[in-house]
Amino acid sequence: MTRRPTIVDVAREAGVSKGLVSLALNDRPGVNATTRERIHKVAADIGWRPNPAARGLTNRRAYALGLVVRRDPRIIEVDPFFASFISGLETVLSERGQVLVLSLVGDHDAEERAYRTLAADARVDGFIVTDLLAGDPRIELIADLGVHAVTLGEPDVPTAFPAIRRDYAPGIHELVRYLVGLGHERIAHVAGPESMLHGHERRQLFADAAHEAGLDAAVVPTDFSPEQGAAATEQLLDLPVDDRPTAIVYGNDPMAIAGMSVAQHRGLRIPKDLSVTGLDGSQIGRLVYPALTTLDNDPAEWGRIVAATLLDLVDGTTPVDRALHPAGLIVRGSTGAPPTRQHTTA
Repeated sequence: MTRRPTIVDVAREAGVSKGLVSLALNDRPGVNATTRERIHKVAADIGWRPNPAARGLTNRRAYALGLVVRRDPRIIEVDPFFASFISGLETVLSERGQVLVLSLVGDHDAEERAYRTLAADARVDGFIVTDLLAGDPRIELIADLGVHAVTLGEPDVPTAFPAIRRDYAPGIHELVRYLVGLGHERIAHVAGPESMLHGHERRQLFADAAHEAGLDAAVVPTDFSPEQGAAATEQLLDLPVDDRPTAIVYGNDPMAIAGMSVAQHRGLRIPKDLSVTGLDGSQIGRLVYPALTTLDNDPAEWGRIVAATLLDLVDGTTPVDRALHPAGLIVRGSTGAPPTRQHTTA
């Protein structure tokens, strides 16, 4: 059979009516167990698969989820979080016969148009909302559009959408305690933008942990891009020797890797002259030299849980917030004792 098998083909091979095949394959009542089993076996043997377009006409489903991302494409192409996150999404979507509709936009107006167009054309059954903003207008917009959604993190505005959260407090506090335990007294943070809730949260958690350790830590804001991460590193390394950090905690792993490159280009040895950490837990951090100390964030897990939660919501389950396991510290080769401690103990 060169064409795609249809339920007519299944009915002919099984020796039953087309209507009975439809009932059996859609798990509806009116078919005895033996006949249902035979129909499913015939369908599998001849390679029948449900037609998403036909199913969509029947039950008004798109069998697709939407992900609208408003970031500079330069940031997306070098950020391993999104690749791993999308792979996690696709793991669940492919298993459940769904697809991902991805729209990369450059500004607020384009972002709003993307949401409105995807909803108006019924191209998606729900949205995955990432990079939550302070006072995020997308929450009200999607609610007004009457579409399901799941958010990565908890919005700071009223929402009826389930949120998927990870507690970074244990990991960031553990990280700062670890660096202090190595002997670091000058620790800086290259932070993400304050407008993004997760950038603000990581910055605040770092500040709290530094305060508990009795440190007056420098913080340099960026847009999360490697370019601004590199520029922030230059700024910190240009400080007078007595003010220069001996350890830098970056708001994401791509900035940390860019910072390592800047430091090494200036002749600094990592971690002997400078300790460097990220916060994303991306796999690329294992492949650089020295391997990057970071947090156990697991972007693929984010994707799997988000996709499963949103699909369950679309299928009619009650919205439920989900908490991932707290982020923990992963110690690798990019951190060590500061130069002063090395000389003291040598």
